[in-house]
Amino acid sequence: MPVFEYKGLSEAGKSVTGIREADSPKGLRALLRKEGIFLSEVTGEKQKEEAAAKGEIDVKRLVGGRISSDDIAVMTRQLATLIGAGIPLVEALTALIEQVDHERLKRVVSAVKQRVNEGSTLADAMGQFPKVFNTLFVNMIRAGEHSGALHVVLIRLADFTEAQARLRSKVWGTMAYPIIMVVIGTVIMGILMTVVVPKVTAMFQDMKMVLPLPTRILIFVSNTARDYWYLLLAGMVLSIWGFLAYIRKGKGRAWWDRTTLRMPVFGKIIRMLAIARFSRTLSTLLKSGVPLLTSMDIVKAILTNTVLSGVIEQSREAIKEGQSIAAPLRRSGEFPPMVYHMVAIGERSGQLEEMLLNVANAYDAQVETRMTALTSLLEPVMIVAMGGVVAFIVMSILLPILQMNTMSAH
Repeated sequence: MPVFEYKGLSEAGKSVTGIREADSPKGLRALLRKEGIFLSEVTGEKQKEEAAAKGEIDVKRLVGGRISSDDIAVMTRQLATLIGAGIPLVEALTALIEQVDHERLKRVVSAVKQRVNEGSTLADAMGQFPKVFNTLFVNMIRAGEHSGALHVVLIRLADFTEAQARLRSKVWGTMAYPIIMVVIGTVIMGILMTVVVPKVTAMFQDMKMVLPLPTRILIFVSNTARDYWYLLLAGMVLSIWGFLAYIRKGKGRAWWDRTTLRMPVFGKIIRMLAIARFSRTLSTLLKSGVPLLTSMDIVKAILTNTVLSGVIEQSREAIKEGQSIAAPLRRSGEFPPMVYHMVAIGERSGQLEEMLLNVANAYDAQVETRMTALTSLLEPVMIVAMGGVVAFIVMSILLPILQMNTMSAH
């Protein structure tokens, strides 16, 4: 059934908005009247009627807006619970629509249900919304449907999505404090250099005396920031835009990906994050019954680093020729010994999925430990750096005053 957004008034006269399934706007009006809601407006009524007449769904409208990984994880676990209870798929999707809180996700699930009701598989229906359900999600659902273990696959998908969301949250949570400190420090320094310092140093310039070098540097920086701030800001924005455009594709992308992996401190963390994602994703796909070559294609697509995705492509080609996964990983020099040794053991013992999961868990733990240590190190470094800038400003102001006192004493 079509899904409608509506506005109305309750019996108490309060404004009510929501999303409901109904055969038509007229049916929606009758349905809401039974609940004591008087319909005043059906949002997008014409578009819905046109789409229904053509047998189409307004995909752009349905997938517009941001749906987080947490929303997807909660929805997946709810669907797994319903399917596990033996409820038929269409009925489970109907119940899921009522349980989902996110309005845009509710529309997407409603559209998926409509397509399933028309005879589509769940994987194909979800594949119509690539911004919500990525290739990994759709392929795992398809494998679950083919194997008859959709309930198990949905649970694995929920676990996987939640684990990825937790790791992402930890990384951003750890970096939040240093980022906030940098922003606040930059704002304070900007105010000092453009408002406070010019007023203090103005009296030195009127004294016709030779100012100390630190004071001259401070005056130059302060005047430049005050008089040409718009040029500095425009230059900074253009530089950032040009840099991002360069590293987005082609040789610039390849150079940046190589550089990030070799950065001191941060390079190891970036590599470990990528390896953990590769290992967990491949393990989840293989456990869910997705063929190895298809799994390698999906893993290659989700790795954002072109250097590592190139290694995965080499591994895929080696598998086609009857070789193991571990050999190309070892030859590349991009994967640590622990990874390809664990993969080799997993291939020989028939427990590749478990070994990959162990690798992912080990690297997730290392990332968390290193991020915590890095944050602890960054805090004093940033405090010292900000203190150094303030000390330079104070010294630059005090030096001329001390010089004047010395001259007056003589």
